[in-house]
Amino acid sequence: MADHHPYVGARAPRREDGRLLTGRGRYVGGVGPPDAAHAVIVRSPVAHGRLTGCDTEAARSAAGVLGVITPADAAGARLPCVAVAPGQRESSYPVLDEEIRYAGQPLAVVVARTPEAARDAADLIGLAIEELPAVVGVENAVRDGAPLLYPAWGTNLVTDFEVGDTDCEAAIAAADHVVEMTFRLGRAAPSPIEPRGIAADPSDGTLTIWAAAQAPHHVRDHAAEALGLPLNAVRVIGCDIGGGFGAKEHLYPDEALVCLAALRLGRPVRWSETRAEHLSATLAARDAVHRGRLAFTADGGFVALHCDILGDLGAHPSNVGISPLAVSAIMLPGPYRFERAGARVRAAVTTTTPTGSYRGFGQPEVTWTRERLVDEAARLLGADPVELRLRNMIGPDDLPAATRTWQSYDSGDYPAALRRVRELARVGPSRDGRRRGVGFSCHVEATGMGPSMGLKAAGQAAGGFETAIVRMEPDASLVVHAGVAGMGQGIETTLAQLAADGVGVPLDRVQVVLGDTAATPYSSIGSIASRSLVVGGGALNRAARLLRDRIVAIAAHQLEVSGDDLEIDDGAVRVKGDPASCRTLREIALSAWRGWDLPEGVPPGLEERVTHDPAGYTYAYGAHAAAVAVDVETGAVEVEGYWVVGDSGTLVNPAIVEGQLRGAIAQGIGMALTEEVVHSADGQPAADYFPPTTREVPDIEVVLTQTPSPITPGGMKGVGEAGTIGPPAAIGNAVAAAVPEIAAGVTATPLTSQAVWSLLRGDDPAEPG
Repeated sequence: MADHHPYVGARAPRREDGRLLTGRGRYVGGVGPPDAAHAVIVRSPVAHGRLTGCDTEAARSAAGVLGVITPADAAGARLPCVAVAPGQRESSYPVLDEEIRYAGQPLAVVVARTPEAARDAADLIGLAIEELPAVVGVENAVRDGAPLLYPAWGTNLVTDFEVGDTDCEAAIAAADHVVEMTFRLGRAAPSPIEPRGIAADPSDGTLTIWAAAQAPHHVRDHAAEALGLPLNAVRVIGCDIGGGFGAKEHLYPDEALVCLAALRLGRPVRWSETRAEHLSATLAARDAVHRGRLAFTADGGFVALHCDILGDLGAHPSNVGISPLAVSAIMLPGPYRFERAGARVRAAVTTTTPTGSYRGFGQPEVTWTRERLVDEAARLLGADPVELRLRNMIGPDDLPAATRTWQSYDSGDYPAALRRVRELARVGPSRDGRRRGVGFSCHVEATGMGPSMGLKAAGQAAGGFETAIVRMEPDASLVVHAGVAGMGQGIETTLAQLAADGVGVPLDRVQVVLGDTAATPYSSIGSIASRSLVVGGGALNRAARLLRDRIVAIAAHQLEVSGDDLEIDDGAVRVKGDPASCRTLREIALSAWRGWDLPEGVPPGLEERVTHDPAGYTYAYGAHAAAVAVDVETGAVEVEGYWVVGDSGTLVNPAIVEGQLRGAIAQGIGMALTEEVVHSADGQPAADYFPPTTREVPDIEVVLTQTPSPITPGGMKGVGEAGTIGPPAAIGNAVAAAVPEIAAGVTATPLTSQAVWSLLRGDDPAEPG
């Protein structure tokens, strides 16, 4: 049977765009019961303390108020941690707590008939708080005598473990040269266009939740656990998402409170996060200190790489806990060969908003550390930084390859990507007195999160499989049900392309159903970790192939020929060389659903269900280059050019891949230059946060290569996070190349004009100038 692939690899227009770009998107604020009441969350004004009183009398009697929930009303309601670190004492956290550990922590919820009434009543609640000393900065948290967030622990340290080689010290000590530096990647907020939101309706004995959720089943499971409900009494309907970026992958305490309020009041309740709440209520990420050491020979051969990682978890371990720090550790070697590589991972609590999942998930941090060390090694040797990388890079003939930190890279050509990006990169002319330079960074990205037993071994309370159901209706149209979620990444389009090719039908005859726990197969962790198309698409590829085989078997029986003599073409199954001898897909589908003229052993209907539990992770990779201009009078850094060569395996839709890379690179540029959640000494987050604008983001040139993964049916690797991983390191290396006299100080992001100006003056940029 001939295989035709008119859709995989095509730049098919995104089918989501029709509704998203014309105001017909189904966002949380516009769906759900029209008669829903409105919730406002009362949050702590202090970072550390104890709630000793909560006077709600005035709020309860205010006009339009329907109810108030305080910690006493929510005793025992807790949310689970999916990832639990070695030695972690708590594997869940309360929805409401009288112990205050960050400014913005929920302390109560007010529900009223209108948003205005709820807001006014919330202001009437009297909070009595015994304030305690704040603990800001993870290094401060682990110092002797630091105030303890959990006195019963006797420490603020949550975990301390090692990854990879434990004998790096000897290799480092014996090396000819060692570059040692301490790096920081600033705390970054996801800052989606649409902040978080939720609506809950307890009607008809089922709690129906509308949520901007990357993982609807995950939200359902946690809502049921927190509220003491059976799973079959909770339904989650995922809505369109105005930016997820990892921050919307689980149920938050304030969202659980909205569900609790709906149950207590017996009526629908909705809530939307304000932009002002975002910096203190939604989990940020990054915020780690890395002491990195790169040891190498006199001629530039890499010997050992070690990183001491100290991460800030905020007030408590979040749903993902220390996982981003662990990912930093296991992805430490990147695309290079080392005789020894390892990391020590520590994490501590501070009186700040908990940190969690954000696009890249630990990989921008470790890439910043490793790639800056490589450039400084080249500077010490007087070597070209690209040539030093190429000298030590894993080659295509070396793959598959096991790293010193327990990863099994699958396929690729890392040197080719770096050589190509070097050809593309160029420095602008020096015409205005600014100093210019080009910087490079390379990474390997773990994608396609799984397999399930691997997650268990890593302490993750989740499975890594995905299930796809593909059904041909009696009119020969296709319906695909998948557990992964759409969040603007184009998954509706790419799944439709896979199904259309796999079965052999036109793309416009495929419908994709996502995001409803009552209608879609179970997905333990949903659309995170660059896995939607890798794992969900892998399941769909297999299901579509099985359905195609069943269609051909029915046609072969009805035409009385061998299936090997048939092909699907132009809406029919035809005999090769005799196109007039055929059965239309509609005729076959109708007979299948009626149970007519089927081969022995083939049941009625045309539906296949496949669960794909991957044998391992897939590994995408990329090489980035940034050209910058640095104004030595002001410290201002401008990115004048940006280039990336990326490989995410089989490209189902190159236009979507390019869009994912460009959008993620823009976020990476923001991390590099402008974005940071800053806390005052008493734990208050600053009101200012500066995502990049079109002025900070230049034209981005993207070159795509394809090395299919042997792990995935179809060969796909992930791409959703790839663009965020390389920019901080590439831009940092470019600044160091442009102004080499400050290279040793280019260790922290963001590289604001103030930070660079302080380095040029010889000051510590962390100190006031």
